[in-house]
Amino acid sequence: MEQVKISTEYITLGQFLKETGVIDTGGMAKWFLSEHEIQLNGEPEQRRGKKLYDGDEIVIKGIGQFVVSASS
Repeated sequence: MEQVKISTEYITLGQFLKETGVIDTGGMAKWFLSEHEIQLNGEPEQRRGKKLYDGDEIVIKGIGQFVVSASS
């Protein structure tokens, strides 16, 4: 499981996808979410504005598993 460090309280799912290199631009988020299966803490998620917090686990089918980690 790959750790994604954030320096703020949260990161949106769209920002997360860009930060991890899954998409190249923020504008691709809506398309990507409609075409790929994403689970947030075991539940399906498709809202690009969904806030991800420290400890949240994201699984993107065919791409990988990630966990959000707040940097201290």
